[in-house]
Amino acid sequence: MTNDTRTGTVPVQTVPTETGDARITWHRAPRAARLVLAVSHGAGGGIEARALRALSAELPAHGVTVALVEQPWRVAGKKLAPAPKTLDAGWRGIWPALAAAGLPVVSGGRSAGARVACRTAAELGAAAVLALSFPLHPPGRPDRSRAAELLGAGVPTLVVQGGNDPFGRPAEFPDGDHDLVAVPHGDHAFAVPKRADITQEQALGIITAAVVEWTASLP
Repeated sequence: MTNDTRTGTVPVQTVPTETGDARITWHRAPRAARLVLAVSHGAGGGIEARALRALSAELPAHGVTVALVEQPWRVAGKKLAPAPKTLDAGWRGIWPALAAAGLPVVSGGRSAGARVACRTAAELGAAAVLALSFPLHPPGRPDRSRAAELLGAGVPTLVVQGGNDPFGRPAEFPDGDHDLVAVPHGDHAFAVPKRADITQEQALGIITAAVVEWTASLP
């Protein structure tokens, strides 16, 4: 069972999972949607992240319903994310609600959420993966690469990475069956310094334009 409420005009759905209640905030396409883009947060923040807000504002006009997913640990108010296997279990529990409309579902997330999307995409039947700020390695530890998770997604994958992301700059990513879009000067949260030659708004525009184009190309 799930429970639907509303925050203003945005429906919010509570979804029980084996790891606790998750929450989906739906930003629906105003006309018939082509697909659902489900994106979750990282280990250090929630769905208020600037990139997630930008996508939820832009994508519905292009026929993509955006589902912002809060993992059970975040809904419960915990400050520390659980182990990867627990995150994956939560995502599996959320999936039926994401797929309920019968539309293709793009599995996505930011940072730790991107890792979850990559690890579970094939088994859940995701149409594709959107990896925002994929944490290729811990800062300063390129020897501890997580490239295998990204390369093992098994479905079309778009990586959107800040040019100055300490968890992995665009040039550090291995060749593979994925597309990569760099956001100049962006850090792990896609924040750009005031001295940069692009504004914060322009940086977010790069992200949304890339995702709009990529989702339109999906079969």
